[in-house]
Amino acid sequence: MFVLGLTGCIATGKSSVSRYLASKGIALVDADIGARQVVEIGSPGLQAIADYFGPDVLLEDGSLNRKKLGSLIFSDSEKRAALDGLLDGYIRQWMRDQIDFHRQNGVDLLVLDIPLLFEAGYEPLCDAIMVVYTPKELQCQRLMQRDDLTKAQAIDRMNSQLSIEIKKEKADIVIDNSGDLAETYLQVDQWLAKRAVEN
Repeated sequence: MFVLGLTGCIATGKSSVSRYLASKGIALVDADIGARQVVEIGSPGLQAIADYFGPDVLLEDGSLNRKKLGSLIFSDSEKRAALDGLLDGYIRQWMRDQIDFHRQNGVDLLVLDIPLLFEAGYEPLCDAIMVVYTPKELQCQRLMQRDDLTKAQAIDRMNSQLSIEIKKEKADIVIDNSGDLAETYLQVDQWLAKRAVEN
C-alpha cells in the first residue's frame, strides 16, 4: 500500500484536492475527523482535556465545549501547545489504526489528509508528501476573502503555521493551485496517471 500525505496551508486549497481525490474513490483518512473522534464523550482524550483545563470546558451533556476551549487557547500559545501535547498520542494512534485497517483491506493508495503534517512530524507515516501550494500573496488574498478578514488578521493566521514556501521545499509532489480548480485537478490526475504507469 502506498501512503500519500496530503497537506498545505490555510487557504491554499488542500481541502479542494482532498475532496477531489475522495470523489475518485481513493481511500482517504482525514486527521481533522480523528481529532474530533479522540475527544468524544467518554474518551480518554476528553478526560485529559477536562483534567488539564478544568470542568468548564465541558458542556452539560459531558461533551467538549469547543467555543470555551477555543477562547482559552486562541491567544495563548502555551495553552495551545499543552492541548496539542495532550491529544497528540491519541490522534497518532488513531491514524495508525486507520492505516492498518486500510492495509488489511487491500487498499492500493491511501491518502492521509493532515493540515499540520510537517508541524506535527507525520512524515514517517507517509511514502510521499503532496503539498497544495499557492504563493503567499495569493494565499493571503484568498484567506481575506474566504473568512472576511483584514490583512493583519489573515497574516496572523498564516503565521501560526509553517510557511507554505517551506512546505513546498519539503514536498515530494507540489500541486500548484494558483490558477483555477480545473488546472489544479489536472495536475492531480497527471500524478495519479504517472503513478498507475509506474506500478
